[in-house]
Amino acid sequence: MLPRRLRLPSLLPLLLGLTIAAPSYAQDGATHPWNTLSPAQQHLLEPLQSQWDTLPPKRQEHMLERTQEWMQLPPQRQQEIRDRIARWQQMTPEQRQQARENQHLYDTLPSQKQQQLHDAFKRFQQLPPDQREALRRQWMEQSPEERRQWLQHMGPRSTLPSGRAFGMPRH
Repeated sequence: MLPRRLRLPSLLPLLLGLTIAAPSYAQDGATHPWNTLSPAQQHLLEPLQSQWDTLPPKRQEHMLERTQEWMQLPPQRQQEIRDRIARWQQMTPEQRQQARENQHLYDTLPSQKQQQLHDAFKRFQQLPPDQREALRRQWMEQSPEERRQWLQHMGPRSTLPSGRAFGMPRH
């Protein structure tokens, strides 16, 4: 053991080193309080404001990285993203889970089938409101097996119910 007068001087560099290293170490898991975000970041992330300070640091970091990408987008695309975030925030946990499952199912489809679904949804969006509502009702009345069969046999002229039929809330 070092004599008492030698212990303090030898501990000083260690403590100083830890003090200097602490901020960089803390940043790895540091949160980004709402009031530290730039006005542009706050504008883009506004739908998340009430929950922002409770999000895990990694999630905050991911969202901040995305805002850098979003700031390069045209204002119309930025608004579309904000609207999607707001819709997600309005969903119940069950609706969010259903949306995740649907996205997973879509992601596992072959690219040709994904394109068919995408095209059918575009056609669906172009239908008159009364026809869209009739298709939505028809979809909701189908059993899961009937829905699965319909999706498997969807042709190039098929249309899809709106996203609300897949667990999304009404606007």
